Amino acid sequence: MSENGILLRASGISKTYQSASKQIIVLQDLDLEIPPGRLIAVMGASGVGKSTLLHLLGGLDRPDRGEIVFESEDILKYSPDQLAAFRNQKIGFVFQMHHLLPEFDTLENTMMPFLLRDFNRKAAADRARAILNEVGLSERLDHRPGQLSGGEQQRVAVARALLLEPRLVLADEPTGNLDERTSESIFQLFRDLHSRRNVSFLIATHNPVLASICDETWLLHEGKLQRKELGTTDEHR
Repeated sequence: MSENGILLRASGISKTYQSASKQIIVLQDLDLEIPPGRLIAVMGASGVGKSTLLHLLGGLDRPDRGEIVFESEDILKYSPDQLAAFRNQKIGFVFQMHHLLPEFDTLENTMMPFLLRDFNRKAAADRARAILNEVGLSERLDHRPGQLSGGEQQRVAVARALLLEPRLVLADEPTGNLDERTSESIFQLFRDLHSRRNVSFLIATHNPVLASICDETWLLHEGKLQRKELGTTDEHR
């Protein structure tokens, strides 16, 4: 059950890292609300903290202080087992590097999240085939990652992220290693999947053109998010 129409609410999130000589403040009292079925872009300079933000929201890391509420539950109060289940069942992750296992084919790579949850291999394969068909890879099921183009590999990663029908997909520079044309096709895929499945996407990207197809865009600057209005420009790209 979403809290007051909000799927995820982050309040007062702060994160600091200790370097050899000083503390580095990455996020400072950051607030963010993600409604169900929303496509949101986060932009900002390299090193500004976009990846850190996504890792915190997805339960891969913990903030120094603040609250992260997903479907009315504070994930920072979860036990390690509850947090692992949350990441597996509620959140889909897509990274700049696709992180496909080279010894497995497209179908097997896509099945992995289901196999971690349930050993029913046939059910996992059936669901993986369906989502791979949805992302346009029905003719590549038995291809290993080395036999796929960069765009195809990222589509496998997207299919894997959606396999367990998460409410939210966190995508960290998902087109950072792709050419412009392939990047546009991946973003259009996100748009289509968002429309058909009513899943929320939070996408960290440097590309303002691709971010413009999202429902809203936020700029991460000096540890906080600032809403970017349509038609404005910004130097933090």
